[in-house]
Amino acid sequence: MKRQKGFTLIELLIVVAIIGILAAIAIPNLLTAMQRSKQKRTMADMRTMATAWEARATDINRYNAAGITMPSGSVTIDNLTTFLSPTYVKTFPRKDGWGNNWGLAADQAWGVTTAAQVYVIISYGKDGASQGATYSGGATTLFDCDIVYSNGTFIQYPEGVQQQ
Repeated sequence: MKRQKGFTLIELLIVVAIIGILAAIAIPNLLTAMQRSKQKRTMADMRTMATAWEARATDINRYNAAGITMPSGSVTIDNLTTFLSPTYVKTFPRKDGWGNNWGLAADQAWGVTTAAQVYVIISYGKDGASQGATYSGGATTLFDCDIVYSNGTFIQYPEGVQQQ
């Protein structure tokens, strides 16, 4: 009797099982890597925005020409774009890595003569929801936690293994 070429059903099932096991391991790691890349992009964009804001503040001696009173209101990204682009930054990041709006503030109201000393840039994280007006600071381990940048340093930032 002539032996036929091909795979047996058992061999095919074993291959499918191995592929399933590899997918079960790889997909969660891929999803975590995608979220981590969104965090890193957000942090890089925050540094870009802050550098432009700092450069303008050096020229005019205050932050509040592009800010609002903290924490009750917010300045729009359009206001910052108007004052900072293209002189201080070529293109301004309009959204964070997750596609959420930024939280932006300064400690003096828009256009007042009193010089603001503090500015804040906030990304509301993966969930897009604010954690509130007060931040504990330091490292966070959740993708949903806010990332807060103020006066040249991260106040609240992601560090270590992040959790969904």
